[in-house]
Formats: sequence, C-alpha cells, structure tokens
Amino acid sequence: MINLNKNIIRSILIPSYVLIIIIIISGLSSLFAYLNTGADRSSMLHVKLEKIEQYIPEVTWSPLNNEGRPMDEEVLKKIENDYLDAWYVKLVAYKTNTTFGIKDYYTDNARENIFAFIELNAKEKVTVESTTLNHHPTLEFFSEDGQLAVITDKDVIEYKRVFKDEKLVLETTEKSTYKIIVLLEDGFWRIRHFVKERSERFKTEPDLIAAEHLNIKGINYYPQATPWDMFGEAFLISTISKDFKIIKDSGLNSIRVFVQYDDFGKADVDKEKLEKLRLTLDAAEENGLKVVVTLFDFYGDYSVLNWTLNRRHAKTIISGLKDHKAIVAWDIKNEPNLDFDSRGKVNVISWLDTMIDLVKSIDPNHPVTIGWSNVQSASILKDKVDIVSFHYYEDIKTLDLAIENLKKEVGEKPIVLQEFGMSSYAGIWKPFGSSEEDQANYHKKAQEIIAAYNLQFMSWTLYDFETVPKAVVGSLPWRKNVQKRFGFIDSKGTKKAAFKFISQ
Repeated sequence: MINLNKNIIRSILIPSYVLIIIIIISGLSSLFAYLNTGADRSSMLHVKLEKIEQYIPEVTWSPLNNEGRPMDEEVLKKIENDYLDAWYVKLVAYKTNTTFGIKDYYTDNARENIFAFIELNAKEKVTVESTTLNHHPTLEFFSEDGQLAVITDKDVIEYKRVFKDEKLVLETTEKSTYKIIVLLEDGFWRIRHFVKERSERFKTEPDLIAAEHLNIKGINYYPQATPWDMFGEAFLISTISKDFKIIKDSGLNSIRVFVQYDDFGKADVDKEKLEKLRLTLDAAEENGLKVVVTLFDFYGDYSVLNWTLNRRHAKTIISGLKDHKAIVAWDIKNEPNLDFDSRGKVNVISWLDTMIDLVKSIDPNHPVTIGWSNVQSASILKDKVDIVSFHYYEDIKTLDLAIENLKKEVGEKPIVLQEFGMSSYAGIWKPFGSSEEDQANYHKKAQEIIAAYNLQFMSWTLYDFETVPKAVVGSLPWRKNVQKRFGFIDSKGTKKAAFKFISQ
C-alpha cells in the first residue's frame, strides 16, 4: 500500500517538474527572442513622449536655405519632434530636480551641464518651473551623411518661475536665442550642443481697445433643458434660436456663453463642438444679439507645463471665430479668483496674464475681460484687460458702494456687472428663502443702480432649471435647489414677476 502511494505521488510530481521546466525554458526563449529579434531596440533605448498631450509650443521654421545636404521635410519634422522632446524632459528635470529622460535626449557631452545644474539646485533647494511658448528655428547646416544638423533657434519666449525653499523668488519672461547641434543616434536626434547665445527680458504691452461704446445689456445663457451642457448631445439650434428671440424682444442686446475646456477637447479642440458654437453665433447674429464668449470654463490647472496645451486650445477657438460678426468680447475665464486658495494666487494671475497676451495677439479687434467672482478681485490686471467685469451676489444694498470703490480703482475703464441675480427658491431646504416677488424687487433695484452708474450688465439667468450638475455647486440639496431658481422664466415656461425688470 505504501509503495502504491509512493508511485502515485511520483507519477504526479515527475510530470509537474517537467511542466515547470518547459514553462521556464519557454519563457527564457521568448525573452531571448524579444531582445534579439522581435523587440524595437530603439524604443527600448529612447523614451518617446506624446507631445500632443504634454508640450506643444508654437514652432515656426525659417525657409530652408541651409548649407550642406538638402533637407527633406519629413526629416526636418523628425528633428523638430525630438528637439521639442528634449526641451520637455529638461523642463521636467528642472522642475523636479531629477534626471529622468535626459540621457535619452542628450549626448554625454550635452548632459553634463544639465546634471550639474540639477545637482546644484537640489543641494540649494531650488526648483525652476518653466515653459517655452514660441520657437523660431533656422536650419543652418545639414551634413552630407545626414547624421548632424546645426540649428539656430531665435526669439524663444520662455516663462520661468524660480523657487527657493518652496518660496517664489523670481518670475520672469525672457526672449532668447540658442545654438543647437543635434546628432542622429539609434534613430533619434539627440542634442550634442545646446548654448544660449543671448537673452533679454520680454514684456508685451498689447494695445487696449475702447469698449465704452459697446453698451452691453445682456444675460448669461444656457438652454433650459441642458444647463452647463449647452453643446452636448442634446444640442438643438432651433431651441437656442427661439430663446434668442425672447432675449432680444425683452430689450436685451447680448448674451454670454461658456466654452468648457475639457468638453471642447482640451488642446485638440473638438470640431463638432466648435461648429455648434459657430451655429450659436449665427443664431445670435440672426436675432440681433452680440456674444461674449467665456473661455476655459471648469478649468482649474494652471501648471506652467500645461500652458502650451491651453494656448493651443484658445488659439484654435479664437482663430476660428474671431471674424464672426456676433462676437463682442472674449472672457478669458469664469471666476478664476475662486482658485486662488487651491491653486495659488500667483499661479492663477500669471496664467491669466499670458493668456490675455495670447488672445490679443490672435484677435486684436475685440476687447478682452475676466469674469471675476467678486468686486474685490475685479481690479486685478485692470491695466491689461479692456473691460473690468465682476459678479455680484451679495446684498443689493451695498452694490452702490462696491461700484464707487471699483470706479476709484480702475478709473475710466469700462465696467460690466457680468453676473447678478437672486434665486426665488423658498422650500424645505431653505424655508426662509426669497419669493418671486422678492426676486422682482431685487432686479428692479439692480436696474436702478445700473442706470444710475451707467453700467453695462449681464444678469443670471434666463431660465429656472430642473437639474444642476454637481460640478457647479456640489451635491448638497440646499445649494442645488437654490441654484435652480435664478431664472426670469420658470420651469413651465411662464415669465416670472422679475421678467419685467430683465432690462431697464
């Protein structure tokens, strides 16, 4: 019996050992085959970045007139891609004081200075957040064997922020010229020589646009059925056009709409969404309305390394729509000061500053503003915007004083009361809320103040809503239900008492 059990165990163990050996041999064979035949050795040596998701500065090559071998456009594009990748890994390295990726994009000689710089910064507890916004490279020389290229990159616009012990010590924008030599190694163009030849402080002073004559009398708009999702699956231009007629007939002359950064495809703008926005502008023009387009709605990441992505997004939208007759102004962002605490005031303002410059460089014919959430922040960047805009949801009794103080700060700059209103909600979640009569009295008083100070204005909002996304006010019912009842028209389509005071 004992011998029988031993034989059974032996019959099980021997095949098991054989199977394990076969698996090990098979695995080793597969690995050997991968390393020697099937694997892309160049991809193993070189960590390729996806720039469309990381870093896409503006690059404008000078016409090809180089010495040496004629340059092929496809090869030039490959050089550009690897050159920008090299920039990106260096920017990341200086921000994190790590050397990841440097060896893949720089030769031994070129990386020595980078490593020394990182080592010194790490020791001194210094970090550098930076990005480049524009490049103007010229191909000076391309070797006959196609293995070496010499490039001069002029007017490189670099934004830098230097921190010491996590405290900001320097913020600057520079315009620089670089001399670069790249070598073809392992199928990739690595930087052999990278020297800054000259650099100077760079400061733009875009022309301001007179906006007093605009006389904006408008309203913030979302369709009743699709608040905060205006350009989504349920987009109906017929509904929007009917609403625009209601707005025009009420005595208003303009609307404010919102372009959500993620919803519109981030850096790679969704063409279908852009076309829906264009159709909306067409409908506004047909109904005699002007449009303030608010960019970057629901965007809150102001990281320097993301600036090139943000700029590509804005450039695509503005370039495509700037000549439309319905456009009256560009609003850089809705209520950016709400991000001061979570993202850092310096970060937010720096982002806004450079974005104003970009918008004005693309469209110098339409005024630019920022939709600040309160009057206290409204004077920030007052010398760069064409219109000072602020939102007001505080006690209407203090609006006069708020306007007077703001006028002292901004001088003759046009002011738009860009959002204001009162909810008519009074229910289980806010039993002592406001009635529709209270709402009407609020707008009556608001219009009296607007007239007294000759303000331009855009109220909130045309309709009551049945639903409000969590992203707007969170999930707390006493906040969501209040937000649903700011409209001049109720959920059944009936004009509320406040409608008679929708305009002066």
